[in-house]
Amino acid sequence: MTVVTFPGQGSQKPGFLSAWLEDTESRTTLEQLSETSGIDLVLHGTESDADTIRDTAVAQPLIVAAGILTWDALRTHLGEQLTDVAVAGHSVGEIAAAYAAGIFDAATAMRFVTKRAQLMAEDAAKVTTSMAAIIGGNEGDIIEHLSNLNLSPANFNGAGQIVAAGEPAQLEELRKNPPAGTRVLPLKVAGAFHTHWMADAQEAFAALEEEFPAENPTRQIYTNRDGSVVTDGAEYRRYLVEQVNRPVQWDLCMTAFLEAGHSGLIEAAPAGTLVGLAKRGMKGVPAVAVNLPSDIDAASELILGA
Repeated sequence: MTVVTFPGQGSQKPGFLSAWLEDTESRTTLEQLSETSGIDLVLHGTESDADTIRDTAVAQPLIVAAGILTWDALRTHLGEQLTDVAVAGHSVGEIAAAYAAGIFDAATAMRFVTKRAQLMAEDAAKVTTSMAAIIGGNEGDIIEHLSNLNLSPANFNGAGQIVAAGEPAQLEELRKNPPAGTRVLPLKVAGAFHTHWMADAQEAFAALEEEFPAENPTRQIYTNRDGSVVTDGAEYRRYLVEQVNRPVQWDLCMTAFLEAGHSGLIEAAPAGTLVGLAKRGMKGVPAVAVNLPSDIDAASELILGA
């Protein structure tokens, strides 16, 4: 079985949806998602610059919309042959995965991510924070180093990567004096997501949870909480809300994929990050990045051959 994955914030690139909108059906879908979210996703996916789409309130709905377009294209291409796949998302990508699993319909997914983005952006505006990826090194030494700098681990991505989050001065100190055997790469995000800096957003979001109808999943879906498969839609929705200020455990997701015997991995647009992690953390498992509509053929071949 193949697992279809959906990337998180920071994966967006200027103009990355331009080729998708050459298809009339995809353009109509994106226009509908724009209307639901109140955000011009057509503009932001084709013309807006990197700084504009770095804004949390824009980036998160844009990435989920891209996941919806990718899944719809796979479904159109494969029909019932898409039934035997699992899904998972990284951070905000979990919302696109919820759409693919049938937990949310497209409108609910967009309303959910738009509110999530708004609340997280509000928290991010209270104190200037950001994130940086730490590549290599010993996990225990890294966690101790972050604690000494008053930084928090936000993502355990596996394949030798941990993402740190916190205030700019501390992140700069991390860059100048990284843990032994590591290198530090700043990320294109505007907040310390999945840490205590998002506590107010999580609390506010929890109060609104029931406004988003959730059905039980129609296919296997993994959670960033601990890499487990979730079979109850309301439970998955609760995990989405709680994940706002909890670390993303993508390392445990990849371990679960391997233990379940998944024989291929596909990453929806804007793709690259999760395929890269899979190549290092799931050695020998074929992986396909779907960035353009033309990539759907390769993704379909992987699914049919699994």
